[in-house]
Amino acid sequence: MTASYSVERHNVPGIPLAVVRRQVSQAELSRVVPECCGLVWNTLRAQGIRGGRHVTLYWDGSIRLECGVELQGPFIEQDGVVRSATPAGVVASVTHFGPYRNLAAAHEAIDGWCRATDHRLAGPRWEIYGHWQTAWDDDPSLIRTDVFYQLLT
Repeated sequence: MTASYSVERHNVPGIPLAVVRRQVSQAELSRVVPECCGLVWNTLRAQGIRGGRHVTLYWDGSIRLECGVELQGPFIEQDGVVRSATPAGVVASVTHFGPYRNLAAAHEAIDGWCRATDHRLAGPRWEIYGHWQTAWDDDPSLIRTDVFYQLLT
């Protein structure tokens, strides 16, 4: 079954992040993203800082990325965990429900929408992963990921 997506165009603020920066291959993503998010969480916990959702920010097609956590307050950079933010501005976005291995369909939906509506991509794109819920263990179709692509205006 093919997922159906409703692409939305809207303005978003930048979201402050604590991240680890990496450049990886496509094959490494399923290992590197959770590993990097874990490194960030360890740093935040050690500083007594409360974080938000996990975020992966892809800066370009070479898979130069930042993996981390939404920041909800001040934090001290250390051990390769640094401050960043999602880009602010006009985006195309979709919400994906289902396993992460099927996220490519959400990205393809935005790409197709951009071609069909003559919107041009600025480069950065990111995924914000919903807080894990125990129900997702039994029903992966409930897993929520929001996907954003910055647009040129």
